[in-house]
Amino acid sequence: MENKLDARYYELLRRLQEADFVLIELTLYLDTHPDDLQAIEQFNQTAVVRRQIACEYENDYGPLLQYGHSFSRYPWDWKNTPWPWQV
Repeated sequence: MENKLDARYYELLRRLQEADFVLIELTLYLDTHPDDLQAIEQFNQTAVVRRQIACEYENDYGPLLQYGHSFSRYPWDWKNTPWPWQV
């Protein structure tokens, strides 16, 4: 299956980057404010949203992560380029 670099492809990558940014910032905040329940809830909600976006991406365009963090379809998906970090 060849990747089609359509608008949805870039939209999903953008949404993943946004979710990752929020998760990194909340991680840094929670390292110094471990008792902030609202921040923990926001972190967990964002983690769920990120997982959903990643699932959508992988279903349509192939794996995001290697070493068992993402499944591959048949035939092996990793030969299909560009990979997410190349765009």
